[in-house]
Amino acid sequence: MENLFLHIAAPGVHGLKPYVPGKPVSELERELGISGALKLASNENPLGPSPKAMAAIAEAMSELARYPDGGGFLLRQGLAEHHDVEPAGVTLGNGSNDVLDIIARTFLGSGTEAVFSEHAFAVYPICTQLVGAQARVAGAHDGSAGPRYGHDLAALRALVGERTRVIFIANPNNPTGTWLPSDELLEFLEGLPKTIITVIDEAYFEYVDESEYPDATRWLERFPNLIVTRTFSKAYGLAALRVGYGLSHPHVADLLNRARQPFNVNVLAQVAALAALHDRDHLHRSRVLNREGMAQLTRAFQGLGLEYIPSVGNFVTVDLGRPAAEVDRALLREGVIARTIEGYGLPNHLRVTVGLPEENTRFITVLRKVL
Repeated sequence: MENLFLHIAAPGVHGLKPYVPGKPVSELERELGISGALKLASNENPLGPSPKAMAAIAEAMSELARYPDGGGFLLRQGLAEHHDVEPAGVTLGNGSNDVLDIIARTFLGSGTEAVFSEHAFAVYPICTQLVGAQARVAGAHDGSAGPRYGHDLAALRALVGERTRVIFIANPNNPTGTWLPSDELLEFLEGLPKTIITVIDEAYFEYVDESEYPDATRWLERFPNLIVTRTFSKAYGLAALRVGYGLSHPHVADLLNRARQPFNVNVLAQVAALAALHDRDHLHRSRVLNREGMAQLTRAFQGLGLEYIPSVGNFVTVDLGRPAAEVDRALLREGVIARTIEGYGLPNHLRVTVGLPEENTRFITVLRKVL
């Protein structure tokens, strides 16, 4: 049935498909009348938040009747010190998704274009279409000249034109887990017009353990048109609080903060993020757990004869050799939630989050059963 009010909606809403999150545990348990369901669909940290973040939240609970600091002074100061940048170059977001949306609303509009890769994060086309801009999508590597399914920087550069205002690059990328090395990405940035905003989305930065993987925040002084986005939803385990940020030249951040909604990061998110930022031990434990869990999952895929996309995030995408939706339905009936990614152009692939050892074992056992 066609929506009765579609004709009065903004043009960007027409044909827009909303982002579909992973199925909540509570929803699956209600549907099947079960308990103890396992969710490995949303790339969350199975260790949860830092104990220091939890203590900060508890201390701040008495302030819930008050509006948060709209400028996020303490968190911006902490992030600026952490990254050795000016506080004026920090933009806070209700998750890094919010920062991506702010970027689109600030620099894109009718008659402009955004460039990003095939199989890239779903928020890029959503925020581009919503503001009436045109998406230009570059084909991913086919495996002959770069990692299969990874960003092809030459293909991205070929789509840059006079109407290009923003380029989105996820490094590493979700849902493929592929990544771009420092020398290739730096060469790409050097070849772009300085009037184009390049966004390097580093949501999974903390999990990467590759010597050639760059920290794009180190390039901010060199490229005033660069924005680097990060989040506390993944390695820091604060997904429920929705807090992320962008780092950029202060003049770029000034424009972003004009478009940013007031009080977009709540009190608990601000204090928890600041505490989590300084808990290096918890972050280290999260990284070690992820590395061991990734090995556990990929060994199992190899044993099952399944190809997977080598990943440096906290998830891995596996080719099931058949429509993944069928396998996903069978997994759900067993109380296991993973993520199909046909919306990313990968209908035979299933993305699974690295969990605790026992969670990985359960997923592997159930996957073997349903296959």
